[in-house]
Amino acid sequence: MGQPHPYEFDDESSMRFLASEKQPGRRRAAHRGLTCLLLAVSFFCGCARHAATNTPGTVNFLIESMPANLDPRIGTDAQSEDLDGLLFDSLVARDAHMNLVPSLAERWETPDPLTYIFHLRRGVRFHDGRPLTSADVKFTFDSLLSGAVQSPKRGAYLPVASIGAPDDATVVFHLREPDSSFLWNLAQPGIGIVPAGSGPQLGRNPIGTGPFRFVSMIPDEEIVLERNPGYFGAAPRIERVRFRVVPEAVVRALELRKGTADVGGVNSLTPDMVEALAGQPGIAVEDQPGTQVAYIAFNFEDSALSRREVRQALAYATDRESLVRYLLRGQARLADSLLPPNHWAYEQNVKRYPYDPARANQLLDAAGFPRGPDGVRLHLTLKTSTEESTRVLGEALANQWRRVGVVLDLHSLETATFYSDIARGSFQLYTLRWIGANNDPDIYSYAFSSRRMPPDGANRGHYRNPSLDALLDQQRAEMDLAKRKILLSEIQKIVAEDEPYILLWYVDNVCVHRTRIRDIILSPAGSYDFLERAALK
Repeated sequence: MGQPHPYEFDDESSMRFLASEKQPGRRRAAHRGLTCLLLAVSFFCGCARHAATNTPGTVNFLIESMPANLDPRIGTDAQSEDLDGLLFDSLVARDAHMNLVPSLAERWETPDPLTYIFHLRRGVRFHDGRPLTSADVKFTFDSLLSGAVQSPKRGAYLPVASIGAPDDATVVFHLREPDSSFLWNLAQPGIGIVPAGSGPQLGRNPIGTGPFRFVSMIPDEEIVLERNPGYFGAAPRIERVRFRVVPEAVVRALELRKGTADVGGVNSLTPDMVEALAGQPGIAVEDQPGTQVAYIAFNFEDSALSRREVRQALAYATDRESLVRYLLRGQARLADSLLPPNHWAYEQNVKRYPYDPARANQLLDAAGFPRGPDGVRLHLTLKTSTEESTRVLGEALANQWRRVGVVLDLHSLETATFYSDIARGSFQLYTLRWIGANNDPDIYSYAFSSRRMPPDGANRGHYRNPSLDALLDQQRAEMDLAKRKILLSEIQKIVAEDEPYILLWYVDNVCVHRTRIRDIILSPAGSYDFLERAALK
């Protein structure tokens, strides 16, 4: 279907199949260090606040890194997409259940599986006053498809044969072949509509139709946005947001404690830091279920891991509840599907793997791996990046799996080497986190189809199941949502039985903020869209 290749960095998220994957786990030593620092700051600084915090109408928002590119056709890192979601709109949007709803297009129809007709809202204007027309929509996608704009997002639109603009308010997409995920790829944060003729300067001076408009940028320091009073939807109540780059998590926590910041980001502090800050005066914590899913992947080329009994045994040997309770401070929910529970296609009646060491031992015996004189059945290696949090997770897994006779060795690699190794299939097991891509059911094709092995997909473990491949092809071409859901239910059941991944948990979306800002309602995706509805006291 021509979907794009993934780009994957530890602290990024993205659209379908541009979605990143992220290392799960947390630093356990942070709580003690942060507590000491908080006490020190309290002693030396008292409750003093930075003057910027009291600027009327301005929210001081701390982010981990500078956005790579604010052109919504190009930027695929988390900061770019989260900020683009405030600056730009797409033809369609997603609700909390991952259903598509109108945005710049007030309605659309599909007269046949190869034709999509969108009718644009009247009266929408870009931040510079230009009216939005079909020419802008056509230009946005033509610039990607023609290669005029170099972007990994291009792959998502390769099924498009041509785009027509019969009048100012109508856009017609003609596809080469049916693609049930096409509409999904038109939604934020995957893409935003830009003014016709936009060139490279758009990334430095973005002009969109979104609820906020660009004011200024100081590279590696800050980005300032202000509300768009002419927004076609409800205009934000916050006048201005100052996004300040603060890479160190402990520093972000301290700034929240001092009052020199209003928002510490979303999912940017460890559970221990969140716990330490939650009891501080003037600080509140929002914790809502999220859609990011953490997992452990198997290599099917390995003689031991190619045995389904071994994969299932390791799943039964993993005490996920304890890991969530003690490593994540309860800020996660156990996962049994790549799709989140709030998704319209989520299937709950799949094989589950509760912690059951006795069952794990039975399966390992049946697979031909009896305990040796030292009690060991087999040795396995888990590859991760050098992120400290994954070391903690790996050590916990090693302790749990040793109880069933499996010795788990940890091999941490520099990030680029880590991704190179797993793309080449040079691993037995690795752990990552899907962010964003698992909101589209076609993630099952991307991760598990035998035709989607690297570099054409993320089936890095070389999992093969002809029956699953056939169902994946059917669901991708099925335009009837009810029929597609039936196919996806069967797909989820097959994957749960075969266990190419140990699904760990869905990570909660957590936002620590000063009580000066109120009405924060986090979306399942964990984006910054809560700023559209929040207010300052």
